[in-house]
Amino acid sequence: MLTALFTILLIYVVWKLIKLAILATWGIAKVIVCIVLFPIVLIGLVIGGLIYVALPLLIVIGIIAILSGN
Repeated sequence: MLTALFTILLIYVVWKLIKLAILATWGIAKVIVCIVLFPIVLIGLVIGGLIYVALPLLIVIGIIAILSGN
C-alpha cells in the first residue's frame, strides 16, 4: 500500500517538475529572442539595405513596448 502511495506521489511530483521545466525553458527562449535575435535581425535588415522595413518594424515594437508598460 505504501508503495502505491509513493508511486502516485512520485508521478505527481515528476509531472510538476516537467511542467516547471517547460515553463522555464519557454521563458528563457522568449528572453533570448527578445534580447539577442531581434536586434540581430534589425541590424541585418539595415546592413542589407532594407531600412524601409526595419524602421517601421522598430517603431511598431517600440510602441507596443511603451504601451505594455512592463
